[in-house]
Formats: sequence, structure tokens, C-alpha cells
Amino acid sequence: MNRHLLKSRTLWISVAVVAVLGLIGAVWLMWRPAIAPIKRPTMFDTAQLQRGARVVEAGDCAVCHTRPGGEYLAGGLPLVTPFGTLYSTNITPDAETGIGQWSLPAFERAMRQGIARDGHFLYPAFPYVHYRRMSAADIADAYAYLMSGPAVHAPAEHNQMNFPMNIRPLVAFWNLLFLHGEPLTPLAGRSAAWNRGRYLVDGPGHCAGCHSPLNLIGAEKSSEYLQGGSVDGWYAPALVGMGQRSNPWSREQLVGYLRAEIVDGHGTPAGPMRPVSLSLARLPASDAEAIAEYLLSLENPYPLTQPPPKTPASEAADHSTGALLFSSACAGCHGPAAPMRTIDGRPGLQNTSALQAASSRNFLKTVLEGLPATAGSPGPLMPAFAASLDNAQLGALAAYLRQQARPDQPWVDLSSTIEALRQETK
Repeated sequence: MNRHLLKSRTLWISVAVVAVLGLIGAVWLMWRPAIAPIKRPTMFDTAQLQRGARVVEAGDCAVCHTRPGGEYLAGGLPLVTPFGTLYSTNITPDAETGIGQWSLPAFERAMRQGIARDGHFLYPAFPYVHYRRMSAADIADAYAYLMSGPAVHAPAEHNQMNFPMNIRPLVAFWNLLFLHGEPLTPLAGRSAAWNRGRYLVDGPGHCAGCHSPLNLIGAEKSSEYLQGGSVDGWYAPALVGMGQRSNPWSREQLVGYLRAEIVDGHGTPAGPMRPVSLSLARLPASDAEAIAEYLLSLENPYPLTQPPPKTPASEAADHSTGALLFSSACAGCHGPAAPMRTIDGRPGLQNTSALQAASSRNFLKTVLEGLPATAGSPGPLMPAFAASLDNAQLGALAAYLRQQARPDQPWVDLSSTIEALRQETK
């Protein structure tokens, strides 16, 4: 055999070996073994169940795993992502459709690695990238609490994910890039409350999942931690520099807001934050106090230095229409002499975070969708105005109220934001 043929054969053998090894590596990366099913455990210590209930509330499990009108933790809530629509799954201890056959190791693997008991990959809409930072004790307590609840037979809804994300094993490559971090440990030199707040924010509370921007494949931008993000069409504001803003937060205000109260100077949580705050309200007040201590210690590394936008001359408005709309549709609850101001202590609208924000999106979403009642939970109610206000009226009302709140910084994105919001709800 001549030297040229020998080199050619060697090259092809090397290529084949590399290809086979690559294929084996890909299969290994995208495959996880099933963990054997067990008979549902039922014997748990009362103290552990109480701790577990607290962990489940802190992790907002019911917020995603309970659909409106559905059974507690039985899943079925649609979660709209840029890659398609997911439906949350049943995490009650039903043997067929829930987690009744899961052992603690299977549950912990799902929480830390995003792998179901049968070995399939979970989508990272389930925040295992944060839950992996929880303590083993908290995960065990949450497991005990979930296993102690009533079993609900609720088969999973069919996900509607776009190609290629409908191929679950590809999540393995996402995990390879972004699934990092170990359980959090207290930092020396910080108070117990600060460390507790950091644990709740970065672990079970997974706050960065909404309050940090995401990259093109749905992972949080770690360099922009808590710099603000978006969820379900709402803007999730930055959680850094909260004490240094033009309308700064005090510790007392933030604690009240986190516990779904009406806070003078900022209003009350709406949209996706509403159920989160209601969950926090069911926890000891010390948890909200710890979160507030941690968040208020975070400074904004990118303070706003640009001058405020100016309204083009063509958009300078006569606010008489907005004033009339406020008087007829809003003043009954939000006007200076409104009885509701005395009954539940709600502040003037000009002081709410939604009207103080740089973007009009959250104010407009609140007006369009209102604040619906939550069964068994206290809180203000507000009707939705999506059907009763047209785009021009909504824009006039928003411009008028923004002028009351921030006359130096009128919103210039009203028309485009209103159009976008209407399209999102079709």
C-alpha cells in the first residue's frame, strides 16, 4: 500500500472515530436514566410538613401549578414563552398523573437538574436553575408537604412548543451552557436577615427569572442580574437601586408591597406579581423583611444618566379629555375625596410605581386588565377597562395621569404600546 493511500485511510478512520465518539457523547448528554417508582410515602413529621408548606409558598409553586378554577397544584396553567406554550404539570401525589411514585432522590434530581423521574428533560420554564441553589433540607421538606396533600387525577396538557424546542433532549445542551451554581451558603459579614433574603431571592423565590433580561435562547443574562425583564406582557422592573430612585423605596414600603398591601407612594402589586405577593403574605413577615433588606442593599451599577425624553411638539396634548375620563371612570375610587381612599388607604394614582415608571406598559396593562379578585385573599379590586375604553381614550387618560405624576417626563410610547398590548390579547 502506498504512502498516499495509507494517509488517506488513516484520515478517514480518524474522522470516523471522532464522529462515533461525538455521537456517543451526544447520546450520553441527552439521555438520563429513569429512577424506579415507589409507593407513595405518607408518614411525615408535623413540623416537617409545616416547614414544607413554607418552602412551597416561598417557591411560588401554586402560582404556576394551579390554573384558574383548577385543583390546587394539579397543573394545567398555560405558560407562554418565546418558544411556544407550555402547560404546568400536576405535582399532587397522584400515582398516574402526578408525582405520587416519585422518591425523594427523583424529586431532588428534578429540582436540581431539571430531569423528571422517568428521565425526560424538563423545560427551564420550571426554574430548576434557581431551585438547585436551595438546601437539601428545604427540598426534602417541600417533598414531604407535596406528598402529604390530596392526590388529584389531572393528566398533563399537550405542550405546543415550536421546532426545534419541541425536541426535549435538546434541553441538555441548554443545561450544559446555563445550569450552574451550587446550594447557597451564608456570606460572612452579612446579617442573618440579609442572608435569608438573598437565599429567598436567588433560590426558591427565583426572582431573577422575571426581573432579569433573557438572551435569545431564554437564559438569564447574568451580567444584568435583576436589571428588569418581562413576563406575560408586563414589565418586571429592576430590583437594584430601589433606594436610590427619584421615587425611592423605604424598607417599610417594600415589605408592605411584597405582602400584597396597598403602599403609600407605590400602590399595590398587579399582574404576575399579584399572586407572588399573596404567597409572601402567607409567610412569616420576617421573610418579606429579609427580602427587603437584601434588595435594598443592591445598588444599580448602571444609574440613569440620560436626560428625560421630551415630547415632540406634534404630540403636545390638551389633557381635558384625559381629565374628563378620569373624572367619569376613575375618580370614584382614586379621586382625592373618594371613599375608597379612606377605606383601604390606597394612594393617589400619581404616586404609584406604574405611573412613575419610564415605560407606560404596566399602567396600561393594569387599566386594561384590572385587578381581579383572588378567592380567599384580601386586596383591592379594580374592573378591567379593555372593552370600555378605546385606544384614543386610553391614551388620553394615560397622558393626563402621567402629566400629574411626572410632568417633566411625559410618555412618548403610548400609541405604539397600546397597539402592541391590544395585539397581544387577540
